[in-house]
Order: sequence, then structure tokens, then C-alpha cells
Amino acid sequence: MKSVDLNCDLGESFGTFVVGQDELILEHITSANIACGYHAGDHNVMAKTVKMAKEKGVSIGAHPGFPDLLGFGRRVIETDPMDIYHFVIYQISALKGFCYIHDVPMNHVKPHGALFNMAAKDPVVAEAIAKAVYDTDPSLVLFGLSGSELTKAGSRVGLTVANEVFADRTYQPDGTLTPRTEHNALIHHTEEAVEQVLTMVKTSTVQAVDRSIIPMQADTICVHGDGPSALNFARELREALLAEGVKISAVG
Repeated sequence: MKSVDLNCDLGESFGTFVVGQDELILEHITSANIACGYHAGDHNVMAKTVKMAKEKGVSIGAHPGFPDLLGFGRRVIETDPMDIYHFVIYQISALKGFCYIHDVPMNHVKPHGALFNMAAKDPVVAEAIAKAVYDTDPSLVLFGLSGSELTKAGSRVGLTVANEVFADRTYQPDGTLTPRTEHNALIHHTEEAVEQVLTMVKTSTVQAVDRSIIPMQADTICVHGDGPSALNFARELREALLAEGVKISAVG
């Protein structure tokens, strides 16, 4: 039986600004990537989200990003590898504090947004992130785009890695995600997104935007939690996977 993890980016509210339906989505996923205050989230939201994830039996991971609340971490910030190394350690460590007080382990790290996309292509950025994760806690699993520089860097430093695929995003022929600035970056129809996921899980391939078929290992599937139909999609995707005989469980 094939096994796959369902992950979602959560804890992205801050102050009085509310994003997503975290408590409800936690019912349908196996891993929560919790924002660490740089691109989204704050200390109160982090504490609340860790508590909810523990209560739901959902695996907890840190979701570090660029220090960019205004741009939701989706804008590239030009900086050096040591800066990236330090701010990834800072964010992981912040969330580990809340895991500690709630007596729950942290399982993984998944970079966010522009940082994630840069690490998929740039081996220097990828190495800085991988080293930060390893030096903070070598038992953590590193989530990275399937077949990317980030998963390669994680393996090189000695981390367990999970190849991530995206349910609602299209792919370029080189295996990278279509930039959000392109009109065809997102898959808006639930049926189409579910079909793409089932293909990736069952055949380890995906059809790129140019219709070429490319390899795509699916260890964990990202379901974005900030869209208006995120809750229904998470529920339908889980049901479709179970109907196909796919086991759903957290990585590690």
C-alpha cells in the first residue's frame, strides 16, 4: 500500500488579521507547517496552533520564511547565506520553544514561499537552509520540492528529506513550480487538482505545462490553507486518496 503525508501551511494569522480555517483543516491533514513570525504568524498564534495540532494528533513542523509580513514571504530578498542560515535557526528555535512547553515533538521543517522557491534552484541557498536545520536538530525531516536542490542538500548534510508535491500548482518542464505571476500557476478546479495528485502518487510523474511528462516523487502533498475553498479541497483530496487505497500518514 502506498503511503503519503498531507501537509498544510498553518498559523499564518497575526494580531487581529485572520488567515484560513486552521482548526477545521487540522481534521484532514497529517502534518502542519506552522509560520514562525517572519512572513506570517506571531507568538500567540504559534502557541495556539501548536496546541491545536497536538490535540488533533497532527505532526508539527516549522515554516520559516523571509522577514516579509507585507509581502507574505513571497518576495525575494537578496541576502547572503549566513543571514539565511541564522534566520532559519531563529525561526525553528522559536517554534521549538512552544513545542517544548506543550510537550510535543517537532517533526519537520518546510521553508515558505520565495525562500522555498529559491532553495529549489539555488544550491547555495539550499545548503544554508539544510545546515541550519541540521545544526538546530539533526532529527528533523526537511521538506523540499521533489527532486530539488533543497532535498539534495538535505541528504548531503545527513537529514531525512521528504519530497513535496503541490496539489493546486502547475509545473514547469524542469520540475519547478510555475511562478505565481503566470496566469496558469494555480489549478482552480478541485477535480483537476485531485487528478493531478492521484497521478503523482500512483505513477511518480506529473504533466508539465508544456504537456511533457516529468518524474515527481510524492512523499508529502501540500494543501494550501489560505484559499476560500481550502477546507473542502482538503476533505475531498483525503477522501479520494483513501478511496484509491492510499494510506495517509505523517512523514517519519
